Amino acid sequence: MKYIVDFLTAKESPARKDLGALLVIFGVAFFQFLGHLPLFEPDEARYAEIPREMLERGDFITPLLNHVKYFEKPPLLYWLNAISFSLFGENEFAARFACALAGLLTVLITYHVGRTLFGRREGLFAALILGTTTGFLIQARINLTDMLVTFCLTACLGCFAIAVRDSEPRRGRYCYLGYISAALAVLAKGLIGIVFPGAIIFLYLLLGKRWRLLKEMRLVTGTLLFLLVSAPWFILVSQRNPEFAQFFFIHEHFERFLTKVHGRYQPVWFFIPVLLGTMIPWSFFIPTGLKGVWRERLSETGRQALYLAIWAIFIFVFFSKSDSKLVPYILPVFPPLALLIGKAFVRQLDGPDRLMRIEGYVLAAILIILGIGVCIYPHIPQAKDFSPLEGLGTGSIFLIEGAAALAMTRRGATVPLFVSLCLCSYLLGIVGPISLMDNVATRRSSKDLCLIVKEKAAPDAVIASFGHEQGLPFYTQRRVITVGGMGELEFGSKQGDQSAWFMDAQQFSRIWDGPKPVFLLLRRNDVDGFRQLVKTPIRELGFTPKKTLITNR
Repeated sequence: MKYIVDFLTAKESPARKDLGALLVIFGVAFFQFLGHLPLFEPDEARYAEIPREMLERGDFITPLLNHVKYFEKPPLLYWLNAISFSLFGENEFAARFACALAGLLTVLITYHVGRTLFGRREGLFAALILGTTTGFLIQARINLTDMLVTFCLTACLGCFAIAVRDSEPRRGRYCYLGYISAALAVLAKGLIGIVFPGAIIFLYLLLGKRWRLLKEMRLVTGTLLFLLVSAPWFILVSQRNPEFAQFFFIHEHFERFLTKVHGRYQPVWFFIPVLLGTMIPWSFFIPTGLKGVWRERLSETGRQALYLAIWAIFIFVFFSKSDSKLVPYILPVFPPLALLIGKAFVRQLDGPDRLMRIEGYVLAAILIILGIGVCIYPHIPQAKDFSPLEGLGTGSIFLIEGAAALAMTRRGATVPLFVSLCLCSYLLGIVGPISLMDNVATRRSSKDLCLIVKEKAAPDAVIASFGHEQGLPFYTQRRVITVGGMGELEFGSKQGDQSAWFMDAQQFSRIWDGPKPVFLLLRRNDVDGFRQLVKTPIRELGFTPKKTLITNR
């Protein structure tokens, strides 16, 4: 323990030594057993199938999903996953590699930003906080665009924070890196790559009264660099697909934010419990991290803390006001909050103040209650997620973490409190993706059924699903007929004549009763209804808790 305390509290240490330690510690956490679980429906399978089809067709401009146009997201994650597939093969590890790498790099960038702005200890504490945030770690191990855009935004906004320091000798370099990162954010998830940096920097200049910085931000050359990186794909895809601009910019941005068209409406307070839960245990120290930010805004370090606070608060409020909300949207607020909380812990190395003590006691109580609840949960008759052994193991980690938080808070021992929270959260992050996510995978993946189809289906066989099953084309490496609800393939289904691949159940029943072998994946409670539509007997090949695979042969 003394070695750990000395390592954490040393004011000076080579950056390469710290980065090496962080790389080893979190390299294990982010990449261990990365390919152990099947791809989750619907998102992971979707973001694997699109790059698989890009490689198959040799076309990296127009994204296709199940061979129809899919314009909901820009291509950066598709490109990275295609590279990963080329290196590691078309498998789950390769599908998740880019996002796990983005998560790890975000931790390292957070360290660099914290060290440059505040000092070595602040950077190290912030990186450890971010890397041991269970929600951040779990999301980094899932194939989604949100972790990639979090990395790009952290790089962009972090570079700006460094560039505007009064004594920064490499201002131009950081400015240009910021413009490149903003362009990559646009290629990762669209217009928020412009909106977030632009609005956050504007608010910082306004509230910090630092308009003179506009002269030093390389606006002309930086904008040209931004366009050089971000514009070519948008130009090419628009030239090849005239319908792209209206769908991508109007439907996928303005309608998504302003309307409930995507069916993802949640109340305005939705992200408050999400943030508390996904950033546990560090979320309970957010008040300490924000303490004094406004009062000290005119000092050098105060201006930097104000910038981080604007960064976190703006993104949080933006998504809270949106009519489309999903849990991963909150990821970009984690790095600035980790920096503020890390700075607060360093500020109180001699002993926590009253506010941190209160936070420590509240956290300890929540962790103990949570631990007891997780231990008891598997014994409830309706419980399906955990076995008693898994519940006991996970609950014990929460109980130990809560007991340690209580003891260290009572002693006023800031560093031992920090270390105990890091160790327990790291252990939870190691255990969770292996054991707890297995249960999620059982419900959220049809991989085993898809592999049965791949093994048994002859080249002339028809493969179909009721509603689009994202993993079916990926695991079978075949185009699939969608029966009934088209979901997010609705736009693509209207581009050209796709009638042979999208149909209702009545139309599909004629194919089922035809001469070709048919494999159909559908919900278990839809089997009896389909049986009434067809003449050819149904034979079941396998099932999961939610889906059944049937054939007409």
